[in-house]
Amino acid sequence: MKIECKCVSRWFGGDSRCLHFNRGLVILETYLLFEGLHMSYVSPVCVVTGGSQGIGLAVSEKMSANGYQVFNLDLEDFARPVENGQWLKCDVAQVEQVRQSITLIREQTSRIDALISNAGIHFSGTIEQTSEADLDRVFAINVKGAYAIVQAVLPVMRAQQSGSIVIMGSDQSLVGKPGSFAYNLSKAALASMVKTTALDYAGDNIRANAVCPGTIETPLFHKAIDRYVQKSGADKAEVYADEAAQQPLGRLGQPEEVAELVLFLAGDKASFITGSLQVIDGGYTAR
Repeated sequence: MKIECKCVSRWFGGDSRCLHFNRGLVILETYLLFEGLHMSYVSPVCVVTGGSQGIGLAVSEKMSANGYQVFNLDLEDFARPVENGQWLKCDVAQVEQVRQSITLIREQTSRIDALISNAGIHFSGTIEQTSEADLDRVFAINVKGAYAIVQAVLPVMRAQQSGSIVIMGSDQSLVGKPGSFAYNLSKAALASMVKTTALDYAGDNIRANAVCPGTIETPLFHKAIDRYVQKSGADKAEVYADEAAQQPLGRLGQPEEVAELVLFLAGDKASFITGSLQVIDGGYTAR
């Protein structure tokens, strides 16, 4: 028995048919024919600094795969293509360059839903082995770069009364490590930045958290190992194995694992988390 149903048609001007059979079971098949009516989905917008390789690239890919339009502020383009990803050449240590990049993004999208402040460099050395130039370089990128991007994005998020900021800290945001004076200091500063920003902007529905990775196998990690090997003459394979053995889980972390945590913190499922330092270090700081 076929029954013509106009319940949907009267709202949308479409062709709707109800098929009634098998003891009152009703299956509704709706065919909506729209003329000039377009329904579109606006992708959330994510800004990533240092998104071209390593953890930043993994984050860019993860955010893109989950529906975000990704803007990557970096000196170099993506190491491999990222769908829905756009590279903007930018030195995050230059505050005006960062501001100009955010202005371009704002003109194109009118909103920014998530900011991942990831750009950073590593430097090994004790305080005596760290020159003023070394310290300035580390802080210019790791701390001043985070300051610049967070400061530039906050007016956009305040205007829309929402947003999530994720700053890439380190296990060294919580603990000290030998031979890592400048880097350790910079990551401890980022932990403070996260907490103060979370408190200052909670009333604007803006959250700020830090992801604090332990030893993650990235190009940055391999460069640091190479520098150590050159200075010490140690065997790289042995150094690598020793690094893995220092982790309670017995291995190094992978960028994709960090990206999963970033995605969670950036999204609505983490809506009651702010001001936190989220450790992902294989148990290293638990000791």
